[in-house]
Amino acid sequence: MASADVTAHSERMPKPAAAFLPGLTLSRILYEEAVRPVLDSAYPGLRYAAARVGTGSEVLGFDTARSADHEWGPRLDLFLAPAEAAVLGPGLRRLLAERLPKEVRGWPTHFRHDDPHDPVGRMELTDGPVQHRVSVNDVGDWLRTRLGCDASAAEPSVRQWLAMPQQTLAETTGGAVFHDALGTLDTARRRLAWYPDQVWRYLLACQWQRVSQEEAFVGRCAEVGDDLGSAVVAGRLVRDLMRLCLLLRRRYAPYGKWLGSAFARLDLPEELTTSLRGAVTETEYPARESHLCAAYESVAVMQNEAGLTDPVDPTCRPYHERPFRVFHAERFAHALTATVTDPELRALPLAGGVDQWADSTDFLGLNRPRSAATNVL
Repeated sequence: MASADVTAHSERMPKPAAAFLPGLTLSRILYEEAVRPVLDSAYPGLRYAAARVGTGSEVLGFDTARSADHEWGPRLDLFLAPAEAAVLGPGLRRLLAERLPKEVRGWPTHFRHDDPHDPVGRMELTDGPVQHRVSVNDVGDWLRTRLGCDASAAEPSVRQWLAMPQQTLAETTGGAVFHDALGTLDTARRRLAWYPDQVWRYLLACQWQRVSQEEAFVGRCAEVGDDLGSAVVAGRLVRDLMRLCLLLRRRYAPYGKWLGSAFARLDLPEELTTSLRGAVTETEYPARESHLCAAYESVAVMQNEAGLTDPVDPTCRPYHERPFRVFHAERFAHALTATVTDPELRALPLAGGVDQWADSTDFLGLNRPRSAATNVL
């Protein structure tokens, strides 16, 4: 970037009057000091919910000063009753564009767009109406768009649970609700807070099954001189074990950027993290295998302590007649499957939820294809 471009770019960037604030704190201030007064004045008696949920690192609590460079800032999600959202929504958005303050705690409420085809906005001060980030929706439509079902109206079905990515569930149940006179947003978040017991057991079984399918490949790749392949498989297994730990601790797993951050917040034995790190950093197969085995055994102890099955021997062993040490994780998959009594879940293969068998960000963001593919299973 040329020096003139750098100068122009820096002049457009927000110049906060205060140090970085967590995004949820900024959202609460925006609601209490700017949005609520407008609603009280222009729409007295209006029943609504105000929250910061959905996409954004701040919703998961992982935002930092770096986050301010795109789609971060004074943001809020307003939810109205369906009829009122349709009738009042457009006018309310225009009213907020005219009456919101130009900045909150030094952070602009206006979001500029460098490219009309690019939805990503960046904060910038403006003299005219603000292009704000206060959305207006009704809860049911918002949930159906994001999750494929309206959890404010009814408990999700088994198929609906399996078709919802954990990242989206984390975004829906995370963040903060500042006001909910409707009660529907709180109802949905309560229902989606965690999987029903039978779905949870099934997903745990499927995650152990994933581990079982590649355990032996770390050694087999190394045996034929494919050390890079061995390391790649080890990395995949570490990722699966991290997601398994999140499942065991009843935490939705975020997508790749925040997986390690979410994992680091779990209450886990320090030696487990050391083993997982060693499995992806060791350059020689024997040490890589040793770290993986230690990690398998540590997670197996956690699984036994959960008390969901009769105890399973948490020690590694040879892989049949081959010279590799593995855990045979299918043993836990079978033990957990035996505790699944729901007939719909028992009839399914051990493929699991949509993000246990699909890893495309574009696909996971599409409700209808997700639901269709889940129904095929």
